[in-house]
Amino acid sequence: MAEDTKKRTGSAGRFGARYGRVARKRVAEIESDMHEDHVCPDCGSEAVDRQGTGIWQCERCDYKYAGGTYRPETPAGRTVKRSIRAALAEEE
Repeated sequence: MAEDTKKRTGSAGRFGARYGRVARKRVAEIESDMHEDHVCPDCGSEAVDRQGTGIWQCERCDYKYAGGTYRPETPAGRTVKRSIRAALAEEE
């Protein structure tokens, strides 16, 4: 008899054998990242949840803001924030 061949696929297990291993792995990584605890930029608590595509809201202080589709802060957004901070520091 074959040994246990069922692999842990996480949230992408719903696709079964369809779409290929790499695509299912990417979906599982994105969805696990999306459902992690995220820090609120307003109150600092880890209570931010995704409300819709790019809309994030803190359950504690009800602060609602726009972010990335699957993450509340995107790498490009971090770069822009760093650039703005550097430009403001140069003015002073």
